[in-house]
Amino acid sequence: MDTEIRTASAPPQPVPQDGAGPFATYEARVASGKLDRDPEQEKAARRLDRLWRELRDYHPMVMQRQATARHGLFGGLRARLGLGGRGAQAAPSRPRGVYMVGQVGRGKTMLMDLFFDLAPVEHKRRVHFHRFMQDVHQRIHDMKVADPALSDPIPPLARQIAQEAWLLCFDEFQVNDIADAMILGRLFDFLFADGVVVVATSNTKPEDLFQDRPGADAFKPFIDIIMREVDTVILDSPRDYRRGCVRGMRTWIVPADAAAKAELDTIFTHLAAGAPVQAVDLDIMGRTLRVERAAGPVARFTFAELCGRFLGAGDYLALATRFASLVIDDVPRMGPDNFDEARRFIVLIDALYEQNVKLFASAGDQPDSLYERGQGATAFERTASRLEEMQSASYAQLPHLSA
Repeated sequence: MDTEIRTASAPPQPVPQDGAGPFATYEARVASGKLDRDPEQEKAARRLDRLWRELRDYHPMVMQRQATARHGLFGGLRARLGLGGRGAQAAPSRPRGVYMVGQVGRGKTMLMDLFFDLAPVEHKRRVHFHRFMQDVHQRIHDMKVADPALSDPIPPLARQIAQEAWLLCFDEFQVNDIADAMILGRLFDFLFADGVVVVATSNTKPEDLFQDRPGADAFKPFIDIIMREVDTVILDSPRDYRRGCVRGMRTWIVPADAAAKAELDTIFTHLAAGAPVQAVDLDIMGRTLRVERAAGPVARFTFAELCGRFLGAGDYLALATRFASLVIDDVPRMGPDNFDEARRFIVLIDALYEQNVKLFASAGDQPDSLYERGQGATAFERTASRLEEMQSASYAQLPHLSA
């Protein structure tokens, strides 16, 4: 299953029966033993079920046409923007989206995927938020190259995205980049005006996104938009469902000493399967990322090469889609003095995890002990959880999601 980008574009489907929604499906999985009953997950499943029902009778283009026919062009515009007229018959409104918040491993992504699969929508997209923003920046770049006189690419970009998918499901909604923060407010304002419905998972409440950072005040209008257009559902379960997986092959080697290096040498050679070791260049929005040691489906780096220089989500996503396996030497314990490296490592692991890349690394400690204090320590808990899961036998069986 593609957990990075999944789209659906098909003729209108038959309206599902009442019992086939997210909540009924969740209950069936609990009854079959595939899931343990969790009151917090049940609460979120009920809210997603309500949205599923609302979507069965919703189509943005149909409702815009109905509004235009009743009230003329101006009335249609007012309907798109959610503005009513005194005494006017209102078109069915756009359903409010859902923003699920919780600590790592609480089942947010599982529930969103369940909802996405069942959503009775012709055009829908499920995408990791880092990947979505990378795509947004690429499209803006392409639009400016195609039309140097274009002063504001945001409105046509929003219309383009809305025409491709009017249900957007974002996994791991998180804003760490000032360039993303400056775009998001206007982009989402136009997306919502065009009838787009948003479902998202996050470890951060909407009101806490991008706070205590330079430029946070300019980001507040986006927070207001999200609070206005989506309902926040908090999953406060005490259990992390990613923990306790059966460990598979040895992938996380502690300590990062000479013996670990020798073991990684053997792993790298095995994964290369006879392919020659050579440098590979990856093109990223017109610039080149050099991979010095690549062999077929595997690449090898030191931690310093990946996280000690100015690489970002786009670079890591390019690596994750190009290589099925990654070998990393010398992952250190981190703290407040090297927070920038820790932040890049978080983004790197997100990219590898979302593409099902198999990670083999030597490290100074176990994942839970890599970053225990300082700025970003809470965010690192998700990374530690993912690193634990990436060592499991079940993760090892997942197919790599290439570009």
